[in-house]
Amino acid sequence: MRNAALVLGIIAGVTGMIVGFFSYGYTAAVEHFGTIDGLAEQVLDVQLIRVTSVLAPMLAIAGGAMARARALWGGILLLLSAAGMYHAFGFNVFTMFPIAFAGLAGVLALAAGKPDEPKAHF
Repeated sequence: MRNAALVLGIIAGVTGMIVGFFSYGYTAAVEHFGTIDGLAEQVLDVQLIRVTSVLAPMLAIAGGAMARARALWGGILLLLSAAGMYHAFGFNVFTMFPIAFAGLAGVLALAAGKPDEPKAHF
C-alpha cells in the first residue's frame, strides 16, 4: 500500500501542477489584460487560487515521497493536498484525477502498516 501511495501521490502532484500552472496563469492574465465580459473574469479570491496552485501539488509530491518511510505524515499531507485542491478549484473535469489520486493515496498511506509490525504508525 505504501508503494501505491507513493506512485499515486506523485501522479497527483504532477497533474496538480498542470492545473496549478493554468490557474495561476489565468489569474495573472486577467489581472494584466483585464476582464472580457462573458469570457474571462477574475476569480473571487485570487490569493487562494495562487497559493493553492503552488502548495497543493507540492504537498502531494512530498506526501507521496514520504509515504514509504513515514506513512502517517505522508498520508496527512496527501489528504491536505486533496482538500486544498477541492476547496480552491472545485471538482471538475480538470481536477478530478489530482483530487481522487491524492485522496486515495492519503487513505492508502494512512491504512498502511509495516508488514512485520502489528501497529501501523507507531
